[in-house]
Amino acid sequence: MARKRKEAAAEQCGFDFNKTEDRVQKTEDLSVAARGEPSTPARGEPSTPARGEPSTPARGEPVEPPKIFSVAELTKNIRSLLEGNFGEVWVCGEISNFKAHTNGHFYFSLKDEKAQLSAVMFRGANAKLAFRLQDGIEVICHGRISVYEARGQYQIILDYLEPKGIGALQLAFEQLKKKLGAEGLFDVARKRALPFLPKKIGVVTSPTGAAIRDILNILRRRYPDIEVLLIPVKVQGDGAAIEIAAALELMNEQTDVDVIIVGRGGGSIEDLWAFNEEVVARAIFKSQIPVVSAVGHEVDFTIADFVADVRAPTPSAAAELVVPRKQDLEMTIQTMRTRLIQAVSKDFPQRMMRLDTLRERLSYGWQVGFEKRDDYLKRLMSNLHHLSPLNILAKGYSVVQKVGSTKPIKKASVLKEGDSLQITFAEGLCRAKVQ
Repeated sequence: MARKRKEAAAEQCGFDFNKTEDRVQKTEDLSVAARGEPSTPARGEPSTPARGEPSTPARGEPVEPPKIFSVAELTKNIRSLLEGNFGEVWVCGEISNFKAHTNGHFYFSLKDEKAQLSAVMFRGANAKLAFRLQDGIEVICHGRISVYEARGQYQIILDYLEPKGIGALQLAFEQLKKKLGAEGLFDVARKRALPFLPKKIGVVTSPTGAAIRDILNILRRRYPDIEVLLIPVKVQGDGAAIEIAAALELMNEQTDVDVIIVGRGGGSIEDLWAFNEEVVARAIFKSQIPVVSAVGHEVDFTIADFVADVRAPTPSAAAELVVPRKQDLEMTIQTMRTRLIQAVSKDFPQRMMRLDTLRERLSYGWQVGFEKRDDYLKRLMSNLHHLSPLNILAKGYSVVQKVGSTKPIKKASVLKEGDSLQITFAEGLCRAKVQ
């Protein structure tokens, strides 16, 4: 009966039971041995029961057929074993074959010198990463072991990942700094000088923090009349970077703001992280108004510091940078006025003497020139008088012309009886007729 069941099972799988019976017997023996039970002896061999164990049933007694798994069943069992024995694990390795899928999931391998392990980090988990994954980064990961049944491939599904030997935020800082530096956002040539005396100062910071109080105190003390425009924002936590960037854009829409201070007080790298976000860096770079970054303390450096036109070590220092002391300006003006008066007082007599000398020279030169021109004009008038026909008529000569003609008559032969003549003397004229 048992043999028939074996033959039926073998027939279902498509193999010859007679040729494989011994192989099945060995499989049963291995299975029994794995459970700690005595194995069934091969054909022709005596059975040797384990000490204290009952002997194997004699040949002819019923024997259960071997369990034959489908691929899906076997894979599912393997998955259950792996997930049941390992659960959540920590693993360290180097990222390779990294791929960010269009659906937002990350796929890559973790490898060391001797092995590699497939890894997946779904969109919900990788959205929390502060830095960008790339090949070659050594990381420490946390996740659970699972089997991707469609490929029969075991993998680790990650829910946490951090760089090995360096903090995640520090790595993200270095990655973004390198990226923006290559794009030219830190170039010194594009940085603008601050206005000497701004009429209106824009401030982007928290309305309740110590930074705004320090800034306003310094500004009032240095230049009480200065006008300040505050756009309140969150300076840490979720959404802070977006608010800061939006405030910078809004500040650039104001036509009367001359300079912008953006910053906050001190804190940990996590507290200051909003000023290391790319959206804030690009908003500062895009600003048409000069920007002063004032984030944390003197030892704190953020991406915003590298992009801004001027970096101030503290918010108080930023207030001192953007506006001079009114008293200093007044003292400077008074000093310049005094120097001007002294300079004028010292040189005034000499300059008056110089002016008198120039006046005398000008008067003398004008007089001499006038006299020379008057003499020249008299000579011209004399020459003109001597050459004038009227001067000749004054000597007793006269000019004879036919009436209606301007030509003088030089010969009597051109006259005929009855011609009307006009005779011009030095004084007056008369008319006559030829007879």
